[in-house]
Amino acid sequence: MNSDGASDGEVGYDVPASLGMPETDVQTPCLVIDLDAFERNLMKMAGLCAGMGVALRAHGKMHKSADIARRQMEIGGAVGICCQKVSEAEAFARGGIRDILVTNQVRSPRMIDRLARLAGDVKIAVCVDDPENIGELSEAAARHGTELTVLVEIDCGAGRCGVEPGAPVVPLAKAIHEAPGLIFGGIQAYNGAAQHVRDFAERKARIEAAIAWARETRDAILAAGLPCPTVTGAGTGSYMFEGSSGVYTELQCGSYAFMDADYQKVLDESGAPVSEFENAFFLLTSIMSTAISGQAVCDAGLKVQSVDSGLPVVFGRGDVEYINCSDEHGVIRDPGDVLKANDKLKLVPGHCDPTCNIHDWYVGVRGGKVECLWPVTARGKAY
Repeated sequence: MNSDGASDGEVGYDVPASLGMPETDVQTPCLVIDLDAFERNLMKMAGLCAGMGVALRAHGKMHKSADIARRQMEIGGAVGICCQKVSEAEAFARGGIRDILVTNQVRSPRMIDRLARLAGDVKIAVCVDDPENIGELSEAAARHGTELTVLVEIDCGAGRCGVEPGAPVVPLAKAIHEAPGLIFGGIQAYNGAAQHVRDFAERKARIEAAIAWARETRDAILAAGLPCPTVTGAGTGSYMFEGSSGVYTELQCGSYAFMDADYQKVLDESGAPVSEFENAFFLLTSIMSTAISGQAVCDAGLKVQSVDSGLPVVFGRGDVEYINCSDEHGVIRDPGDVLKANDKLKLVPGHCDPTCNIHDWYVGVRGGKVECLWPVTARGKAY
């Protein structure tokens, strides 16, 4: 194994490719990253954030890869990453990421203990929406002699976790500020439900409501004599609204680096698909059967992708269409019978996050050849 996790020479049993291999020889089904498009996406977001005067904390739950996270920081301007679970944070920390926000509540005593212990090695922040959780985190930090940065999460429209915005946040902020081992970091204000709203006006209205609640909450904290250093949130579907609001200090975009089929259905103000970012992430698949005229069957079924946001789109092809799938097979409509056995297609998954979590490796390709293999570092880290 080399530093990129790749095996030189022949393809091993546990990797889909080897360095220098032509893309056409990569074993399928597997995840492929177009490195040129990926890097352009990273630099595009870095420039947008710089222009808006906000920090980027890239969301690692999307790709679950320490290698990708490092590139988001090294060439993509990210100040750190966020993730959702303690085991995810541990995996990223082992992979060299030193600044991590867990954008979630951690309530299991065992996981609180692990989080506080991890804070001895890297900078760790976490969210709360319950005063009891503040005491739990403080006790664990004191026991390990570490410090945790703690943000109060507000419900700004997603209807999941979070306290009511505004004045109800102030007692929690004060409790964090006074608790041993804890640092009050600000507020988490993310409306995930708005990210994939297709219509521009509706999406804007939802996020403007979130911005108003975040502003109200920040102002209530400041009026109570406490600092509010960070207002964090936003995603690939809404970052321009939060980033230009003058309220948010940090964005949590993730999918911009890859772009999936569902995000490319989100519309801009003119009614056209949003086009700032390119498809850089693909599920490479091979044709395995053409026995039935008018269709082909590929090796990418339910076990290698998530279809919760719809079926994948065949990249760069208007003559064939992915129309159905079962566990191990994908059915491709091929009215011209143009596909042959072992032909390869690039599929753009409907939802990148859960698709990535199914795989062990990313195959990074540039100029038609394999340049790197990156392990999916935090695959299965859901606790």
